[in-house]
Amino acid sequence: MKKTSLYDKHLALGAKMTEFAGFMMPLTYENIPFEHRAVRENVGVFDVSHMGEILIKGNDALEFVNYLVTNTIDGEENRVTYALLCDEKGYALDDLLVYVINRRRILLVVNAGNTDKDFEFIASHVEPFDVTVKNRSKRYAQLAVQGPEAKTVLSDIFDMDLSSITFMTFREIDHKGNPLIISRTGYTGEDGFELYGDHETIGVLWDALTGKGVVPCGLGARDTLRFEANLPLYGNEMNDTINPYETGLGFAIKTEKAFIGRDALVSHKENLKRKIVGIEVLERGVPRHGYPVFIDDQNIGFVTTGYLLPDREKALALALVDQDFARKGTDVTIEIRNRRIKARIRNRRFYTKKYKKQEA
Repeated sequence: MKKTSLYDKHLALGAKMTEFAGFMMPLTYENIPFEHRAVRENVGVFDVSHMGEILIKGNDALEFVNYLVTNTIDGEENRVTYALLCDEKGYALDDLLVYVINRRRILLVVNAGNTDKDFEFIASHVEPFDVTVKNRSKRYAQLAVQGPEAKTVLSDIFDMDLSSITFMTFREIDHKGNPLIISRTGYTGEDGFELYGDHETIGVLWDALTGKGVVPCGLGARDTLRFEANLPLYGNEMNDTINPYETGLGFAIKTEKAFIGRDALVSHKENLKRKIVGIEVLERGVPRHGYPVFIDDQNIGFVTTGYLLPDREKALALALVDQDFARKGTDVTIEIRNRRIKARIRNRRFYTKKYKKQEA
């Protein structure tokens, strides 16, 4: 089992560890509701060093990346773009972030459990492009600092104004003689920054952040936060059997350009039969991934993620259901441990995101 370079620090803080994507990762330190609220109201820090980093270099790097991913990457330096990596059948192999360092050097940040699969797929499509593909995941450690006070805390630590790093951009800086990437994207629905660097530097920054009272947060709160903000998780809301249009990711698909899986995705869009919807549970019970959804005795789909979120009275869920039954206000039941509980289809806006898309 792999460990991040912060593993011993997690143990020292009393983290409850769990296996995730081949890594031993902190599930929670204090408890999930406490960590969830810390990010919503103040600031929390996550160890996300398990994420993968794949570097594309060469004269055709920009052209190659545009051929790989669904979204348009325009070559603007220091820009971060959300995109999908799809197979020829139009199903997502992964969702990822594209960091354009320059037109000849582009970093792809991918999900931990998909890193090796993504790398092999990308490497198999190199010809005829003038590029090299390197898996740099072992070189990078990564922190996510999330919450309304993230900018204030990080500005103090780095002794610099971070206002120039706007939403979905990044900067490369020298921090005490060590190269560091600081981006501003987030996976919680709050303002937030990501720090990429070598393992020693990230360890020092972890200590600095927790020393200033930033709450360490585990994967449990990371999942409740992203779910509340209606952000998909690979393996739940998307995989090689759920196409991206069913997930609601059409905004990240630009079919006016050529890319792997384009024609299949056009067909998926034209023949959409399912979609992911929000569900509010009307009785006591918490739906979990895979639980079936019914109208009368007809199985119309299944839950992709479900939680009773902190400070909520009713459990919520995302579910993939037949398009014919996806109308808001439709009454359904969800089978939980051989008992069907009442629920209702609603919108997916469980929370209003608070990204800083422009500085005041």
